[in-house]
Amino acid sequence: MSYTVAVRALCEFTAKVGDLDLRFTPSPSAQEGIAGHRTVASRRSQHYQHEVALEGQYQQLTVRGRADGYDPDANRLEEVKTYRGDLDAQPANHRQLHWAQVKVYGWLMCQKLALPDIDLALVYFDIVGEGETLLNQRFDASDLEAFFNQQCALFLGWAEQEMQHREARNAAAQALAFPHADFRPGQRSLAESVYKAVSTGRCLMAQAPTGIGKTIGTIFPLLKALAPQQLDTLFFLTAKTPGRKLALDAAQVLYASRPGLPLRVLELVARDKACEHLDKACHGESCPLAKGFYDRLPAARIAASKVRLLDQRNLRDVALAHQVCPYYLSQEMARWADLVVADYNYYFDFGAMLFGLAQLNQWRAAVLVDEAHNLVERARSMYSASLDQYHLKTLRDSAPEPLKKPLQRLNREWNALHKDQLAPYQAYAARPDKLLQALSLCASAMGEYFNEHPESLSGDLQTFYFDVLQFAKVAELFNEHFIFDISKRQLGGKRSSSTLCLRNVVPAEFIRPRLTAARSSVLFSATLSPRHYYADLLGLPADTAWVDVESPFKAEQLQVRIVDEISTRFVHRHASLEPIVELIARQYTQQPGNYLAFFSSFDYLQQVAQLLAERHPQIVLWQQSRGMAEAERQAFLDQFTEHSQGIGFAVLGGAFGEGIDLPGARLIGAFIATLGLPQLNPVNEQMKLRMGAIFGAGYDYTYLYPGLQKVVQAAGRVIRSQQDRGVVMLIDDRFGEGRVRKLLPRWWALA
Repeated sequence: MSYTVAVRALCEFTAKVGDLDLRFTPSPSAQEGIAGHRTVASRRSQHYQHEVALEGQYQQLTVRGRADGYDPDANRLEEVKTYRGDLDAQPANHRQLHWAQVKVYGWLMCQKLALPDIDLALVYFDIVGEGETLLNQRFDASDLEAFFNQQCALFLGWAEQEMQHREARNAAAQALAFPHADFRPGQRSLAESVYKAVSTGRCLMAQAPTGIGKTIGTIFPLLKALAPQQLDTLFFLTAKTPGRKLALDAAQVLYASRPGLPLRVLELVARDKACEHLDKACHGESCPLAKGFYDRLPAARIAASKVRLLDQRNLRDVALAHQVCPYYLSQEMARWADLVVADYNYYFDFGAMLFGLAQLNQWRAAVLVDEAHNLVERARSMYSASLDQYHLKTLRDSAPEPLKKPLQRLNREWNALHKDQLAPYQAYAARPDKLLQALSLCASAMGEYFNEHPESLSGDLQTFYFDVLQFAKVAELFNEHFIFDISKRQLGGKRSSSTLCLRNVVPAEFIRPRLTAARSSVLFSATLSPRHYYADLLGLPADTAWVDVESPFKAEQLQVRIVDEISTRFVHRHASLEPIVELIARQYTQQPGNYLAFFSSFDYLQQVAQLLAERHPQIVLWQQSRGMAEAERQAFLDQFTEHSQGIGFAVLGGAFGEGIDLPGARLIGAFIATLGLPQLNPVNEQMKLRMGAIFGAGYDYTYLYPGLQKVVQAAGRVIRSQQDRGVVMLIDDRFGEGRVRKLLPRWWALA
């Protein structure tokens, strides 16, 4: 059995030493890097070859990659590295790694062309000034071969262990039985659809009712496909923490069903949740866990590879036992895990780590996107950017001297932008090019300053710097799928401030390449209707398979009642309070138990709760409040017990509208006093215009579909198993409209 490794991955394994040091950052964006490589290639001779595919063998190890460029006239192979700031500030261990890479490429080129020697060059390209620094050295082929063999030998022991692990993993997965006595109704057809999708290399959209066990129903078939489809890794991507927990629980179920199952499962968490020293910077002079990180990493990696479930707690234990940073150990273990459980942004964001690793290593990956209806909003936010002028004004006063001028120039251009704007909110057809030039100069000045004063890489100045870089990055991509808008606000007197926003409306062009790069991507949720809405906004390929899994629940289990004599529109809100209170009290008196009542806003929720408490003080109620911490959210849910009776008031689309599980008597009904429509405001109206221009259905795409998706999710909290019985009351006259009823689940019997 042979093992294939990318040149960069090989060198990162064998040639990284010393401290973890993030001071020579942030590196250029992917787009800037590509542009920089193109510029360098354009300056070379007509015989210059770029992106040269190279491959070599060492025992059972195959090493392959693409060298940036080769000039046959000069017999020079080049490795191009883009950067911003002061090259002299680059840590020595970064340079050492770059030399290792170019030397490995050098040997592969000598071997390919039977060369006795070759010139190797590191070309550092400054993306701001567009200057090149060229470090050139001549090497004999025999020396490069010795270096190549040495790196491969260092890696081979690990590669052999990984090959054995993979063989054992694939064999165990082939023999794995479904971990429950039987499939739940609907679960088998979901699992079969997932297996078929990965076998044919297609994307799949799966709408499957809440409560059928979608997590294990999607993970299990992909484990069965590991060997036949030669998959390297699986990614389970979630929108929220509860989704990650469900996936980790599913792994525990698999381990319990098959003791000794050699499956490495890794949980990735955000940096601020994994960091042990939030008050310290990520370099050896500040953080003890960054000092000598790469020297201690090999032992930590070996220890971590022996732990099957590397959730946040287990990974932290390994990291601290070896005195390395838990966050960066988790990033390392993402290379060696079989199933990675992570937030959407680890695969879909601009600089997404998992997507980057999959591309670099040419992995055959399968991707599961949990609760995929959330991906539209999350993707929009990933590809959007905003800047706050008030933030800039406070920075200008306290900024170090070298940054005062660029910040002032930026502020001048900013003021010029909105001097003619009469309304508080205005959207514009074109991006603000003059401001973007000032922004670019400002970013360069800040980058240089941070390189010279790495100790300043924290606080408000750094936050603004990253905001500026994100804004510039999004501006490069600006097209008809974005809106540029300015929101002005008065600060008192004649003074005003504004927020600039580049809003992504349709993330399809960024999501599609990520979905199609995988062997198969499966997007699943209880609410993926209408199908064309998600297909359009997420850029699903034309041959995407679609399955609408039959509900395992019977219509008689859930009494759905449309209360169309009440309007919950804003103008009718006051008039609706009393009838809603009486409706809730009547239902509760007839059938005491636990209910959830959903409203469109905290204000509305509080008004109804207050009136209910006054009129019916015997009914126990508890309320969601703004900005609840995780412990407070759990305390809210803990009040729903098998024996309690009361009503929990929550905001539709908030923490309790999806992703919570209250089976049996813990929840017997829900009142949904809203159509869930997004707020009517200038931003959403602008989105409606843009959606109308692109898809011809502005209102539906902006308001109706996102609103009803929240309603169906909230209603899905009530029936969680075949034994459950419950009631859902849809309170608004618009629920009676034909086009609204058509978007509700087919299995509901509407009364």
